[in-house]
Amino acid sequence: MDGGSGLNIMYTEMLDAMGVDRVRIRPTGVPFHGIMPGKQAMLLGQIDLPVTFEGPSIYRMETLAFEVVGFHRTYHAILGQPCYVKFMAIPNYNYLKLKMPSPGRVITIGTSF
Repeated sequence: MDGGSGLNIMYTEMLDAMGVDRVRIRPTGVPFHGIMPGKQAMLLGQIDLPVTFEGPSIYRMETLAFEVVGFHRTYHAILGQPCYVKFMAIPNYNYLKLKMPSPGRVITIGTSF
């Protein structure tokens, strides 16, 4: 979760682990800043992937656009402001929880170590 990020970022290692074919990546050729301090990073492209958040008996699924990067990081993906807007989610960084509306109830997502 990164509420300060204007991008949803997916790393190529995660795409490979999920078995997503790289031909689905749409080339963009646009650089961005802020992931590696003081350096410009080149995107490999953009990909649309379905994202599902689940509660005990409810779920919410939306398709998100991810910017794909080809360098190694400790995360699988970074969910930024575009994710929060699409899901109408509210992050709580103190408790590492994410809350979002769903039909009938609120879904609360917590961490798992």
